[in-house]
Amino acid sequence: MEGPIATWYAKNTRKNLADYKADAKKIAGLVAEGASILEVAPGPGFTAIELAKLGRYQITGLDISTTFVDIARANAKEARVDIDFQHGDVAQMPFADDSFDFIYCRAAFKNFAAPVEALNEMYRVLKPGGKASIVDLRGDVSMEAINHHVNEMGVSGINKLMTKWAFKFMLVKQAYTQDQFMEFVAKSKFGKCEILPDEIGVDVRLEK
Repeated sequence: MEGPIATWYAKNTRKNLADYKADAKKIAGLVAEGASILEVAPGPGFTAIELAKLGRYQITGLDISTTFVDIARANAKEARVDIDFQHGDVAQMPFADDSFDFIYCRAAFKNFAAPVEALNEMYRVLKPGGKASIVDLRGDVSMEAINHHVNEMGVSGINKLMTKWAFKFMLVKQAYTQDQFMEFVAKSKFGKCEILPDEIGVDVRLEK
């Protein structure tokens, strides 16, 4: 996303800070104090910012959208937290081998043009023993589950209609099934994974 669409997305998703706080607490429960953490495709940066408030971590965000990088930097400055938001492609990350203890990617993996290459890059920049969590929509999710999820998001009016439209006609069509995730991981340097499903998505856990 770039330009006005990215700005609309950032404004709309800011209303879901409770979800970002929950994500941040989950990540904090998986890493040690002082851990180096990379969030791939952080968008407006809300999860990374909430995580920075919870402990002394070295947090980096990498997004292919220059608009999102600008928004995330501004949000971090406003929140008075130190996060290194950078512009870049997950398939060719500008980081050295063995750089991070943990990688987090939410609601973006379905957009990657080369999923296996993206996984291999995550593997490369993880430290030995490092872990990753990829959270995304399931390609086989029902519209009933989607409608329930959107109704719980707290959006209303035109934003609610637009969000449901986006899920139905864009996001679900791009999303991968659990079997596809397992196939991608099997072809990558990770080789194996653990998949934790929820109402509309999956949490793919990986370890180097």
